[in-house]
Amino acid sequence: MAAPGQEEDQDQDAVGGKKIINRTFLSPSQITALSEQNVEGVEKKLEEFLNFKQLKRSLKEAILLDYYTAGFWWAKEMNFSLIQLSGFMDLLNFLLENLSDKHMTLGDNLKELGKAMAGIGETDSERSGDLTFFSIEQAKAVIDYLNISLFKHYKLYEYLFHSPREELVISNEYVIELAQPAVSPVPALLEEGIPPGIYSSFTASPTAAETESQGSDQEGYLEESCPEVESFEADAAAGVTAEDQNSAVGEIPNEIIGNLEVPLLESCSLILSMVN
Repeated sequence: MAAPGQEEDQDQDAVGGKKIINRTFLSPSQITALSEQNVEGVEKKLEEFLNFKQLKRSLKEAILLDYYTAGFWWAKEMNFSLIQLSGFMDLLNFLLENLSDKHMTLGDNLKELGKAMAGIGETDSERSGDLTFFSIEQAKAVIDYLNISLFKHYKLYEYLFHSPREELVISNEYVIELAQPAVSPVPALLEEGIPPGIYSSFTASPTAAETESQGSDQEGYLEESCPEVESFEADAAAGVTAEDQNSAVGEIPNEIIGNLEVPLLESCSLILSMVN
């Protein structure tokens, strides 16, 4: 832990000779290219400059692109000069890195902002910070913008950078195994191993016209008389007289009754023996 004197010296160095903001975010040529674009062009250029490749799948990249695009467009509408635009974008990146990389709290980050903006509107070189090219009015406007854009939503940005998020499954993948082509030695499928005409004759449903024609053919076949059957019936009936028919009818009940008498008597005897 540093001594109080050393901490005071470090604070003097941070406010005075040492630079707080590392100006390596965007080059002057990139700032110039952005200043010549409309808002859609600014967004596309920043996507290229920041090397964002997964905007459609990465929530972090989408939020960061919106953060920098909105900031640059606000500064452009404030009619900032190129050096002021560059300094403002460096400031946006500086405060966000304090949150994401250094895990600074809101209070600590506000202190860093105060150090970076120290000396604005003053001629004392010992208190000059990194943003002395802003006027007092411009500095106030910058603070107001940072308050509504970053500091007001500081917890959300902390969640974005430091809270793990579960990957949501929004689709399922199914693997379907298809039959291999009919290449030797693999045999063809059943429907591919027979001629198409035979296969279709067993699988295709008959049409309405075919069904009606089949029904009419069957009805006609049933209604048509068969000469062979009629002649056979006539020959069989010619050899049978009325007496033969009566005797045959009379013998049928006697035969049936005679066959049933023996089992019936045996059943009655069995029942009587069980009762006695």
